[in-house]
Amino acid sequence: MDPHPPSRRPGRPAALLAGLLLVVPALVTACRLLDTDGITPVPQLLSFLPWLTVPAGLGLLLAAVARRRGLALTSVVVLATTAWSSLPYTTWTTIGHGLPVARVRVLAANVEFGQATDALIATIRRERPALVYVSECDRACGRALTTAFTAELPHYASVEADGSAGSVLLSAHPLRDWRMIPATMGMPGATAEIAGRSVRVQLAHPMPPLPGQVDVWKRELGRIEDFAALRTGPTLIAGDFNASQDHAAFRAILKEGRLRDAAWAVRRSRAATWPVEGPVPPYVQIDHVLVSDEFSVDDVRFLDLDGTDHRAVLADLDLRGDR
Repeated sequence: MDPHPPSRRPGRPAALLAGLLLVVPALVTACRLLDTDGITPVPQLLSFLPWLTVPAGLGLLLAAVARRRGLALTSVVVLATTAWSSLPYTTWTTIGHGLPVARVRVLAANVEFGQATDALIATIRRERPALVYVSECDRACGRALTTAFTAELPHYASVEADGSAGSVLLSAHPLRDWRMIPATMGMPGATAEIAGRSVRVQLAHPMPPLPGQVDVWKRELGRIEDFAALRTGPTLIAGDFNASQDHAAFRAILKEGRLRDAAWAVRRSRAATWPVEGPVPPYVQIDHVLVSDEFSVDDVRFLDLDGTDHRAVLADLDLRGDR
């Protein structure tokens, strides 16, 4: 008896599995190439974009095992486009060529409902940043920070609230023109006077793209984009953006504000900042320091803080003069 009836081709199970493995990488990469975040589950899956080369590669291997030339060719295309889409996103902003007038160290940290406040205080004392952007800083966290650094960081703008809605921006430099971007969680900002220059500083903390909240996430990132588009001078936007370079809504902020991600400038744009806690290792960078072209980036480091599921971002910047 023929073990392979004509109705069944050899390698069919491998071919079917290969096709299933290619579906998600193909869908997510297509949205990335079309510059759209789409709808659930695409925004969530875009956070995994570099890792989707793994199922795409397995799909290619199974297509080869199944000896399906058409499927193998499709697998090659999906794998290649996924890998190409995972390359660091570059902005078209120019880099200022004026002489440095001030060194500015910036620290951005999400302290997860204030749980990492003590660790953040120790980090600030050790690293001595001039600007500190703190997300998910509840009322107790805000009081602890402003009390601990009355001498080193006496100026601040804050949103006093419980849980994840609280935020504070601490500064060694005088602040004026306090403002807030409307959002579910606090996004305070101000204008800092640094070496005789007015620098717009803004904390970012939009809602995460959870199922059922994608529209809110897009709307709040859009408000940050609108703020960035209005910039007329040196600008620093930092915090937990709940978005990576693979999200169109995040790239729009860079483009409209002519901003660079400080981590990209030092080739560390794939260093993961979340989630630090839990069984899954960190796989995506959602915490960023964005700089305008009046700044050059000297170094960026990612710091672990006990008590939070985010890594903090520490950036050493040079503010440059007009000439």
